[in-house]
Amino acid sequence: MDCSSALARLDRRVADCRACPRLVEWREEVARTKRAAFADWTYWGRPVPGFGPADARLLIIGLAPAAHGGNRTGRMFTGDRSGDVLYQALYDVGLASQPTSVSADDGLELYGVRVTAPVHCAPPANKPTPGERDTCRPWLVQELRLLRPTLKAAVVLGAFGWQAALPAFSEAGWAVPRPRPAFGHGTRVALDGLDLFGCFHVSQRNTFTGRLTAEMLREVLHRAADAAGAP
Repeated sequence: MDCSSALARLDRRVADCRACPRLVEWREEVARTKRAAFADWTYWGRPVPGFGPADARLLIIGLAPAAHGGNRTGRMFTGDRSGDVLYQALYDVGLASQPTSVSADDGLELYGVRVTAPVHCAPPANKPTPGERDTCRPWLVQELRLLRPTLKAAVVLGAFGWQAALPAFSEAGWAVPRPRPAFGHGTRVALDGLDLFGCFHVSQRNTFTGRLTAEMLREVLHRAADAAGAP
């Protein structure tokens, strides 16, 4: 089985996961009650798998799907304000075919980059528990192992993602320094043949306050894309 087929199979298994009762209950309740603006949508209401090619050289690791974003569309970082910021920046640096992310069938393509998260279900208040993070980690570990033949760089959005990603990279076979490097915007850590970059999360709390500007995000993505040789 080639990597593309194996990754597609993993994505299907992720989408069927029911390991965390609190998250299952929340994502399905949101899918039933909906938000008024999306009353005519049929929500995905399941774990959201990664998005992007199996031969990606660059990986973007977020936190978790949004209740009315990825949990609605079924595609990571699609249909919410965080996704608007991320995909605009990816388009600006030449890694996406279009600057907007509206639905899973809107024609968006990523060039040499894949987007995933350490928690695949939308959590209440956007806050998964450490236990839910750890329960979901094997999915990220398996994804990293499948991506490893081509993966050269990764951008981790936010401290929660950083704390979840480092153990996953270690379990997937990369040598992670000890003590584990601390998260910081612009941090760059060299693993075995892979450069790991830290970036403030593209949450509204960060982008609306100016803690993360479009220029700051593009600068990290440029550095990571150069390190990865993407697209």
